[in-house]
Amino acid sequence: MNKPKVLVADPVSERGIAELQEGGLLDVTVKTGLKEDELLKIIGEFDGLVVRSQTKVNAKVIEAAKKLKVVGRAGVGVDNVDVEAATKRGVVVMNTPAGNTISTAEHAFSLLMAISRNIAQADASVKAGKWDRKSFEGVELYGKTLAILGMGRIGTEIARRAIAFGMRVYAYDPYLSASRARSLQVELVERLDEIVPLADYITMHMPLTDETKNMLNAERLAKTKKGVRIINCARGGLVDEKALYDALKSRQVAAAALDVYEVEPPPADFPLRSLPNIVLTPHLGASTAEAQENVGIEVAQQIRAMLMSGEVRNAVNMPNVDAKTLAIIGPHIRLGARLGTLLRQIAAKRCDTLNINFAGKINEHDTTAITRAILKNFLHIASGGEANEVNAPDFAKQIGLKVTESRESTGGDFAELIELTATGEGGWVSVAGTFFGNQPRVVKMNGRHIEARPDGVLLIYENKDRPGMVGWIGNLMGKHGVNIANMSLGRNEAGGLALAVLNLDSVPGEAVLKEMLAEPDIRSAQVVQL
Repeated sequence: MNKPKVLVADPVSERGIAELQEGGLLDVTVKTGLKEDELLKIIGEFDGLVVRSQTKVNAKVIEAAKKLKVVGRAGVGVDNVDVEAATKRGVVVMNTPAGNTISTAEHAFSLLMAISRNIAQADASVKAGKWDRKSFEGVELYGKTLAILGMGRIGTEIARRAIAFGMRVYAYDPYLSASRARSLQVELVERLDEIVPLADYITMHMPLTDETKNMLNAERLAKTKKGVRIINCARGGLVDEKALYDALKSRQVAAAALDVYEVEPPPADFPLRSLPNIVLTPHLGASTAEAQENVGIEVAQQIRAMLMSGEVRNAVNMPNVDAKTLAIIGPHIRLGARLGTLLRQIAAKRCDTLNINFAGKINEHDTTAITRAILKNFLHIASGGEANEVNAPDFAKQIGLKVTESRESTGGDFAELIELTATGEGGWVSVAGTFFGNQPRVVKMNGRHIEARPDGVLLIYENKDRPGMVGWIGNLMGKHGVNIANMSLGRNEAGGLALAVLNLDSVPGEAVLKEMLAEPDIRSAQVVQL
């Protein structure tokens, strides 16, 4: 029997290569620096591929890799891997999300200290033959306030170090629970605009999403304490670089340190290069010997497990489940994922608990893959899209979301039922789904019975139960050119509060919601996209 063949196409640690070669069970080839045409010529013979960020595993490479079963990315981001093409070909894509946590946290904290004591500038001055002590007077960390924007793995490590230095730590993270914040000894602040004026230092550890892009813009920088210091080792684009330049020039921001940029490498005419009160490093967050060794070992172990036993760890594009089970519960995985996406959009941002209840015949099977799919989609926004079926439970722990499962022998009116309930910010929200034949349906929402297809555009609204409401909504949709494909109504009592779910053919504009909410008998309305 031929050994599975693995190509290491980018430099990884020697210990990582040794891990792949251990026991002689894999045929390991190390060829780095390959051009695309060179990679295309040889990739067809390999079962596994190890890359960092240099090698581009695009659709053309995936198509040529006829035997490829797994791509292992030694690092967090998989931007250089066409995950969609890999998924279509049945290729598992894995990353190593934990290997550089300490490295990045230490680099961010090093930059925080450097801009407190003007270390880089003082070093350059002495090397230039000067002895200018007065110009480089610094500030102490002790007693200062640090605002951490994003309390994932790296933000948590920053908090521990800051507390050890006697700093007071505030945290802003829309998805961090109050109980988790207390356990980390940080003070949770509800709104970004509230935390900014409190801070002597601001450090950023969030993913780059539509919600977080330019979160530190000119308006927010103007609200900071005069003399604040800012560090960004997370993602370029979290801070508006032009606004930061202006704030550094005016000394509203005393100093800043960047390791990441909107364009990497920054262009030659990058304005921030000219300022004396900023420290710039070339994306060094993960660049330590230990981090490189850790991700090399981690990716090697994952590749071995996948090729030797079929075990999947840290996959970004598939659940951890064998093929036979997947054939049975695949529809339930897809339904669970849709329910998770739906609940995420109607629940409070900051949730404390998520309960997943399985009722009826679905309990005859292992529901782990269903739970992981639900959790991945529920956490999609909170994680900046980085949560997957494998790391979602760990991410939930990081933000303090308590995930529980419950089981019932029967599904009441249904042969089986998957019901999700999220609690947070003083209330609870629930959705439940099942199958009518082989067709998935949402059958309950907040305790009310409904029937809606879990796909496309949904308009969900609550209204006072009175005659004429259905006609009023129909006329409103028609006036704005929005077609209703299906409507489902639910209520607990006549004359009370009714719930309606509409499947629409297009996304209604803001004017539609504004007009709906102007009607006194409409209590709430929101659009959900699945």
